[in-house]
Amino acid sequence: MNGTACIRGVVCGALALGLAVAVPAFTPAAQAQALSELSCRALWVQRNAVYAERGYCFKTADAIATFGERCFPPYGQLTPSQQRFVDEVKAWEARKGCR
Repeated sequence: MNGTACIRGVVCGALALGLAVAVPAFTPAAQAQALSELSCRALWVQRNAVYAERGYCFKTADAIATFGERCFPPYGQLTPSQQRFVDEVKAWEARKGCR
């Protein structure tokens, strides 16, 4: 993953290496602008990177190839701030007509 696909710092690269990461905080305006500039694929990566951070058990070949077989507690259960971020990404995916 390159930097344009990973607005949440080094989450994507670190996940590929199995490393723990600290996710930087974004102001709502900066986050919205950053998300508005991403492609559908990059939005998908952003949304699913949050679930990967939380140990979601991915089932699709694409998600497993991108994030690995995470599957650890809390098994994708998000914190309120993570859920807000995911909801914002989903809203941008809808605005852009992503599948």
